[in-house]
Amino acid sequence: MEFELKYNEVESARAIFERYVQCHPTGHGEKLFSKVVSLEKQYGNREGIEDAIVGERRFQYEENVKKNPLNYDTDYLRLEESSGNRQRTREVYQRAISNMPPVEEKRYWQRYIYLWINYALYEELEAKDMERTREVYRDCLKLIPHKKSSFAKLWLLAAQFEIRQKHLSGARSLLGTAIGMAPKDKIFKSYTELELQLGNIDSCRNLYEKYLEWAPANCYTWINYADLENGLGETERGRAILELAIAQPVLDMPELLWKAYIDFEISRKEHERTRQLYERMLNRTKDLKVWVSYAKFEAGLPLEEGSRAEVEDREPDPQEYTDYVFPEETVISPNLRILEAAYRWKKQKVTKGGEE
Repeated sequence: MEFELKYNEVESARAIFERYVQCHPTGHGEKLFSKVVSLEKQYGNREGIEDAIVGERRFQYEENVKKNPLNYDTDYLRLEESSGNRQRTREVYQRAISNMPPVEEKRYWQRYIYLWINYALYEELEAKDMERTREVYRDCLKLIPHKKSSFAKLWLLAAQFEIRQKHLSGARSLLGTAIGMAPKDKIFKSYTELELQLGNIDSCRNLYEKYLEWAPANCYTWINYADLENGLGETERGRAILELAIAQPVLDMPELLWKAYIDFEISRKEHERTRQLYERMLNRTKDLKVWVSYAKFEAGLPLEEGSRAEVEDREPDPQEYTDYVFPEETVISPNLRILEAAYRWKKQKVTKGGEE
């Protein structure tokens, strides 16, 4: 190169450099690249300068990868993608994914899996090679130790790719395999949403049943299953599902489930069923919020003989209490007596107003 440049043979110097790169794609020298950058700055155009700089950065990335081949966070792949050379980009991706994590710890695999995801997205969106994209997803799913650390995101991306290719059977096969090998909430939800959009109600029911076999404590799933049946006009099926739900020994959000069941009966103006639900709920909890909700429900109904009286009879009488006074509380006891007197006065006033 120096010999050619001595006689101003710039194109010959470039050709020598290009030939060297072809023969030694990963064995560049730092000194060589600094020479090329100087050459392009002196004789070349903007494109030539950019190519030289890219070559210099490529050399730096190669040095870093040699020191740590498990450094999945490197921008080397972004550099090759931006260069537009598909063959070189694929070669770097293949070299990267050949360095599997040495242990089956999820945090190492998570970074590794994103290499595969980026590879698949590159083949689909940049290279426009759909068969290669499918192969990338397939090969990656074979490598993952699903029993120890599976990745719902990868299964879903692979299924979404098949949907974009209008290959629904392929998407169903992937999601079904995922549920069998490594069930996750996201996979169940996405599969159910897919079948619901396609109008396959029986498939939705089967998925909800499998979902609840896997996670019987999941209140959102019980509620969504009941909502599906209610939306179809299958009131008795919806009620039966909610009955099964509240009978579960362990629930992650029981208050949400009971509220959904009560709202379900209220929406159908099933007042007596709603009342029975409140009574059953109060057998399990004495939470003040439940009493308040029950009272509001009764207050909002047309007057029914004895209904309000029954609730009032069951409410604890605030005047019936035992007052324990401890020596250290004598300072604040007068204030307490004032509050108690005020409360009794207010209640008498309300009672008198009602009688009038």
